Amino acid sequence: MSTKVEQKEYRFDLFKWIVVVLLVVGGAVAFSYFKDQYELIYRTLAVTAVIIVAAWIAANTAKGAAFWGLMKAAQLEYRKVVFPSRQEVTQTTLIVLVVVLITAIILWALDALIGYLMSFVIG
Repeated sequence: MSTKVEQKEYRFDLFKWIVVVLLVVGGAVAFSYFKDQYELIYRTLAVTAVIIVAAWIAANTAKGAAFWGLMKAAQLEYRKVVFPSRQEVTQTTLIVLVVVLITAIILWALDALIGYLMSFVIG
């Protein structure tokens, strides 16, 4: 039994990336060039559409597909995370506050003791 994994072939990746860069740069230039002719909302919608098209073209490259796969894997890992309950968060926060307070008191006491000893030595 032989299983053959079909590899997707990505052609013209360099050309696609050049198109993506030209779209993004062109959208940014057009946004500021047409600031007197068109309202902000229309320019924003146009740039958003250009960015969506550029993202779609970038996703159809080898690097874009790898990035998309990474995002899917990250989403799966995020679903596996078990978040603490409200009670656990409250208890942990109180423990941290108590430890910080105790540490602050100890450091204050040591500082006062060393200051007292230095004033005793110095005179």
